Amino acid sequence: MSEVYEKLQRCFETVQKKVTFKPELALVLGSGLGDFCDTMDVKEVLPYSEIEGFPTSTVVGHKGQFVFGYSGGVPIVAMQGRVHFYEGYSVQDVVLPTRLMHLMGAKTLFLTNAAGGINPSFHAGDFMMICDHISSLVPSPLIGANIDELGTRFPDMSEVYSRRLRAVIEDSAAAEGVPLQRGVYIQTTGPNYETPAEIRAYGRLGADAVGMSTAVEAIAARHCGMEVCGISCISNLAAGISASPLSHKEVQETADRVAPLFKKLVKRAICEISSCAI
Repeated sequence: MSEVYEKLQRCFETVQKKVTFKPELALVLGSGLGDFCDTMDVKEVLPYSEIEGFPTSTVVGHKGQFVFGYSGGVPIVAMQGRVHFYEGYSVQDVVLPTRLMHLMGAKTLFLTNAAGGINPSFHAGDFMMICDHISSLVPSPLIGANIDELGTRFPDMSEVYSRRLRAVIEDSAAAEGVPLQRGVYIQTTGPNYETPAEIRAYGRLGADAVGMSTAVEAIAARHCGMEVCGISCISNLAAGISASPLSHKEVQETADRVAPLFKKLVKRAICEISSCAI
């Protein structure tokens, strides 16, 4: 058994001792989006600090806890705050929460994030359904000895973001009257924002939005057989597109402004995903 898997098992054993709730869907809430938990019928809460060996989030606005409960009758575990590669954690620690939620019983991973808009047709406050990603700028979470207990050595990534779930999200957005963009997300290491030259390069690579999370979590989830979907909140226009300097404050302010629409869309999508489960 690898050291990475041993650590994961220790975390899971701690969760089993503290939590009885069994989720079907895992939801990762990005910067400024943690208030979604206010819409849930919360049954249990587990701070990351109470899990042995678990990495803790250091980002302002990230509460750092698992929230267990129901959204529209669907049993879910929500992460209020994720951990990032730029915080100094190994990429294996960054995806540990994803793998842990899989062990808890979640079969679906719903990722959200705040991202910078690269596509010139995007505006701050838009929502972008993630159709694909570019992860070449960050280390793969699968580097090292393969964890055979989770998945195969060379997992296929031709459909990271489930076509089935993307159709559900599109239908949910239409039903709730929420405008929805579609595009490709690119993950960088952070914590610095990108230069205008980098943004031009990412655009030429085919990216529509840029952020500092998500792609490695999606890779880890697909490795262990989870079905994945994701939505980016376009919190600002990227460097060279935006006329003003970028700041984390702007990210949070935009996320707060569009939070009501975000909650409507995600809650509806979770219900529809559950009702049409394979």
